[in-house]
Amino acid sequence: MKLTRIRAALLAGTSFAAGIALAPAGMALLQQFEIRSAAAQGSDQQQTYRLLTLFADVLKQVRTDYVDPVSDRKLIDNALNGMLTGLDPHSAYMTEQQWREMRTETSGQFGGVGLELTDNAGLIQVVSPIDGTPASRAGMKPGDLITSVNGKSVEGLSLDDAITAMRGPPNTTLHLIVKRQGVEDPIVLTLTRQMIHIETVKSRLIGGVGVIRITEFTEQTNSGVRAALKSLRAEAGGRLDGLILDLRNDPGGLLDQAIAVSNDFLDHGGIVSTRGRHASDNESWSAKPGGDIAGNLPVVVLTNNGTASAAEIVAAALQDDHRALVLGTRSFGKGSVQTLIPLNGNGALRLTTARYYTPSGRSIQGLGITPNVEVEETRTPQAHFGPEHEADLRHILTNEGGSEAEAPPPPADLPAEARTIQKLPPAGWPALDPDKPGTDYQLQQGLVLVRAMAAQVRAASR
Repeated sequence: MKLTRIRAALLAGTSFAAGIALAPAGMALLQQFEIRSAAAQGSDQQQTYRLLTLFADVLKQVRTDYVDPVSDRKLIDNALNGMLTGLDPHSAYMTEQQWREMRTETSGQFGGVGLELTDNAGLIQVVSPIDGTPASRAGMKPGDLITSVNGKSVEGLSLDDAITAMRGPPNTTLHLIVKRQGVEDPIVLTLTRQMIHIETVKSRLIGGVGVIRITEFTEQTNSGVRAALKSLRAEAGGRLDGLILDLRNDPGGLLDQAIAVSNDFLDHGGIVSTRGRHASDNESWSAKPGGDIAGNLPVVVLTNNGTASAAEIVAAALQDDHRALVLGTRSFGKGSVQTLIPLNGNGALRLTTARYYTPSGRSIQGLGITPNVEVEETRTPQAHFGPEHEADLRHILTNEGGSEAEAPPPPADLPAEARTIQKLPPAGWPALDPDKPGTDYQLQQGLVLVRAMAAQVRAASR
C-alpha cells in the first residue's frame, strides 16, 4: 500500500510517538508539540497540547517516584499499547520482538506449542489448538483459560506478551496451568516446544465428496487449497461430486490469501470491499474470469462462532455470489481490517483502518454470517467462559454503512433435502471425535446437502 504500510492482517485476536526520544520529563515530546501549538489556531490544538502536558507530568511522576526504577522504553511501550488497545479489541502496539514474531507466524512456522489464543477480559483464552502440535496432543481445548505460564500468573499480561512467553526454541519446556469449563481443579501441563509448521490446509475424500479444511490464512494457504483440490481429483479418479470447505474455528489471517481463496471458487462477482476513514483508502476486489478452479462443482461452506475475519470474507463472498451454501452456525462477526505499520526499528502498529463489506454490501461487524442452513454441533451446546462473538467483546466498532446483514435468500432451486436437515443431532449422537468424521454432525449434514446439490446438477444436465 501507500507509504510503508503493509495490509496484511485480518486476525481474530491484537505511531508517530514511538520514534520520539523522550528526555527526562518527556521534554522532547513537549518541545515538538509546543512548536506546533504556538502556530496552531483553535481549541482542538490547545486541548491536545494540554493533554500532552498531562502525559509528560504523569511520565515524570512515575519515573521519579515509582517503587522500582523503570526505563522510559518500558513506560512508552506500555503507554502506546494502552493507547491502541483502548480503541478496539484488534488494534495494538507491537514491540520489535513481537513484530518479528508476527512476521514469522504469518510465514507459517515458528517455535512453540501450537495454540491460537485470544484476550478474554484480561485472561488468555484458547481459540483452538493447532492439529498435530504439542498443545493438541496434550488435549488442550477451545475455551480453555491459561492462568499461568512457567509459574507466573498471566494477570496483567497482554496477549502479545503471553504469546511471546509461550514461544521459544524447539525442545525447550513450557509449563502451563489451565482452567477448563466444567473441571473443578486446575489442569497442570508440561509441554515440549517444537518447530510449528502450520499446515493450514488439510483434505480428505469422503464418498466422492472432497473436504478441504482451512485452519488459518497464512502465506501458504492459497497454494495449499490448490494442491488439495488437485490431490482430491486424483484420488477420486477425476469424478468429484462436490466440495465441502470447512472454515470452522478458522480465526482468519492474511487478507490477500482470503481474496485468492475466494477467487479459487469464483469466476465472476465481487469478493470484498473495504472502506476507511479516507475515501482514497477505499478498495474493492472482484473475481477474475476463469478463476474457478473447482469447475462449478457444488460447494458447501461450514461455519461456526470460531469462523472469523478472513475466513468470514471467503464464506460471505461465496454465499453472496450464490457460489456456495453456508451450513453451520453464525460466524464470529469481525468485520474490520487491521493494517500493519512498521515503525523503523521500533516495532509496529496493528491498527484498525477500515471496515469490510461483502459483495452484496453487507457489513458483518458484530453480526456475523448467518448460514443458509443452520446446524448445531451438539444437542446441548457447551457453556463458554468468554466471548463467543465479536459483539461480546468490549468497545467494538459499530456496524455502519452496510446493507442488511442477513444471509441472501437461498436459491429458488434449493434442494428439497436442505429443508429436511435437522438443526440438532438426534438423541444418542456420538460425541465429536475429530479423527472420526462419522461423529461430526455438521460435516455429515454438509455431505447430505452437497450430494443433493450434485444430484440436482446431474438431473438438470440430462
